[in-house]
Amino acid sequence: MATVELIRANEHYAFDTKDENGIITKIDSKPELGGENYGARPMQLLLNALIGCSSIDVLSILKKKRQNVTNYKVVANGEREKDKEPALWKEIFLTFIIDGEVMEDAARRAIDLSLDKYCSVAATLKAAGAVIKYELVLNGK
Repeated sequence: MATVELIRANEHYAFDTKDENGIITKIDSKPELGGENYGARPMQLLLNALIGCSSIDVLSILKKKRQNVTNYKVVANGEREKDKEPALWKEIFLTFIIDGEVMEDAARRAIDLSLDKYCSVAATLKAAGAVIKYELVLNGK
């Protein structure tokens, strides 16, 4: 079982969370709700978790396929439900930017396997109704 603890960092809505490995994550509310940009917003952390989870999968799969990745970046853009509380992620669009000696079909297969089979964060978001789409930019194309 995973364990994370949260400690209030100021008199407003800033928090530090610490996991069992001692890794600290800073969290805050948006300024219009009293936050001070101390840390990431909780819903942004879900996007961070998604691209982190999928990137571990993608790079691991590409390494197993002996693809030489020299540069790697993922950008996530998400749209939340309108006029709802809670406002869940409705659509998430990922841009995978990969450079190196990488075959396009290998990169697409790695991304598809991650988003459809291996990434628990993607599965969690999809179970909540999010649609996740992506594009691949390979060697600038």
